[in-house]
Amino acid sequence: MEPNVVNLSMDEAREIGGSQGASKQVFDLASLDWTVAGYVPTSWTGRSMELGFALEPEIAPVPARVPGSVQGALRSAGLLPDWFEGLNARACEWVENRDWMFTAKLPDAWFAAGRRFVLNCGGLDGPGVVVFNKRQIGAFDNAYLPYAFDLTEHAQLTGNELHLVFFVPPRWLGQVGYTSRMKDWKMRFNYGWDWIPRLVQIGPWEPVTLAVSAEAEIAVLRCRSDWDPANRTGKLWLKGTLEAAAADGLHVRVVLREGDAVLKSADMNPAEFALGVEWTGLAVEPWQPNGSGDHRLYTVTCELLDAAGSLLDRQERRIGFKHVVWQSCANAPEGADPWVCVVNRTPTFLQGVDWTPILPTFADLTQEHYRRLVELYATLGCNIFRVWGGAYLEKTWFYDLCDEHGILVWQEFSLCSSGHENWPHEDEPSMEALVRMAESYIVRRQHHASLLMWCGGNELQGAMDGGKIGTGKPVGLDHPLMQRWSKLVEREDPGRRFVPTSASGPRFLAFAKDFGKGLHWDVHGPWKAPGATPEEWAAYWDQDDALFRSEAGAPGASSAEIIQRYSGGIPVTPGTMENPLWRRFAWWLEWSDFVKEKGREPSNLEEYMEWSQARQALLIGMALKSCKMRFPGIGGIIFWMGHDGFPCTTNTSLIDFHGQPKPAALAASAIWKTPVETLHNAKS
Repeated sequence: MEPNVVNLSMDEAREIGGSQGASKQVFDLASLDWTVAGYVPTSWTGRSMELGFALEPEIAPVPARVPGSVQGALRSAGLLPDWFEGLNARACEWVENRDWMFTAKLPDAWFAAGRRFVLNCGGLDGPGVVVFNKRQIGAFDNAYLPYAFDLTEHAQLTGNELHLVFFVPPRWLGQVGYTSRMKDWKMRFNYGWDWIPRLVQIGPWEPVTLAVSAEAEIAVLRCRSDWDPANRTGKLWLKGTLEAAAADGLHVRVVLREGDAVLKSADMNPAEFALGVEWTGLAVEPWQPNGSGDHRLYTVTCELLDAAGSLLDRQERRIGFKHVVWQSCANAPEGADPWVCVVNRTPTFLQGVDWTPILPTFADLTQEHYRRLVELYATLGCNIFRVWGGAYLEKTWFYDLCDEHGILVWQEFSLCSSGHENWPHEDEPSMEALVRMAESYIVRRQHHASLLMWCGGNELQGAMDGGKIGTGKPVGLDHPLMQRWSKLVEREDPGRRFVPTSASGPRFLAFAKDFGKGLHWDVHGPWKAPGATPEEWAAYWDQDDALFRSEAGAPGASSAEIIQRYSGGIPVTPGTMENPLWRRFAWWLEWSDFVKEKGREPSNLEEYMEWSQARQALLIGMALKSCKMRFPGIGGIIFWMGHDGFPCTTNTSLIDFHGQPKPAALAASAIWKTPVETLHNAKS
């Protein structure tokens, strides 16, 4: 096989340690012939005492992809059923009870004497170890972090073989539990949520590359940008560090470009590069959110040169220039958090969706999966995604596409509520791990023009020993972990907002009986009709006093075609707890509401689906229009949730599993695309 030399994207270059230069090559291990085999736990480590020979895998090797999931490889090999059909996901759970070994031989052409070889793994989903040429050279236990393993000491000129071994994953990290007790750093949504069954992904979920270098290289490149509205110029901060045996004669050249046009350049020595430089007065145009103007992007190139001017290494970042301040909402209670987002001096109503993983086996996603969805949301009129804390730091493709399409990103760190107890960790080892994860998030994503703010996580509230859902107060900045995160953001990404959790402020939910008391700052809910009749729904929204709604929604059935296509032969009606297809999504069942409203059972699936989708569209449109008409009394509303990652019979998603907008999405789009001024004029 011909070696594949990778030209990494601007973000991937920093994220997994890769770059391209005359002295350095980065090889993408996706080009190799990988296999994956399953073992009885730990049996891959040695020989049978009784028989004296190496134990063979229980599941013989099958072709695999890297990045890619074990489940995806087994399904392609015919060893797993289609987990989207019927109740087949349950028949896939045995995969969690094995160790899994990804294996590939590395081309001899990649190895030469006197070079340094570093294996960079952008994300490894599950605990495990790396084995290279029959030697264990490192371990991993955090699916949220990238890892780098130095292979140099064990590299051979020929016959190099690599194994990525994944151990049995943690038993339970799902939706119901105790947040402060969950100390295994793996994506929680895979264990089952109200919109997805259990399918615990295993495998490398981000690129795996081999960096080969002989001399110095750029180890870290950081940049932040801002826009000066008064002078209509840009600001750029740059800093980085090198990895080199000696810095003598080395220098760094930084260039800012728009297309092929050079806007500014500078040369500096390694010490100056490490201290950082600031450029002001840059002749650039601002990056504007979707619906507010152009999303202008620029390229920063950082080159490391030796004394003779030869290129040793290069990294790039694509950036934009925007200025954000937060102002108090009109008539906000004294001391309330500011929730009107002002972008480049323009107060901007934030309207969009809560972003969740596209598929449970997100290791198998392609750039096209992301492109289709992000472009659809942009076309519908979204200007913000809230990346939910029960998942992961999204792939670089996602942020690149948000940059291109003007969609702001509210990025949560990896903490989420658990039902029984929703309180963040307070033990020292867990807080240290969570701060390390948050810092990694900042380093990898802070340069993106689309990045708006950081958030500690989803629905962190109550108390360490529990707390009432709804009336419980969301965690605040007085919590020790939130204090550390706040200081981290202030130090590493100054100027960008941090909020402890979503929702935040005095209350988690907004109850109609408490409107007018100043208790509702950023709130969650409702996720169902706030009353028995449309008149009661309208009354709720007419009285609403929330300053922001970072999660609200309404359930709606999937299309009859989707429900029938993925039924697995199970009857598609009734949509009640007695039907296992619908029982999985019990939170969102409204069959009884149909019966109560009509005085009879639905005549068929199609009738119920049309009723359900029309009801969802009415609720979403009513909530959105009411909030947008109140702006700047409220800063925005974000709907839970954007899209289905599983063919749910019913869910709060606006876009179904096939990527088609439900009527609710079209209802939202009509209002998303309507200027605030038009709504105000219509009201008056």
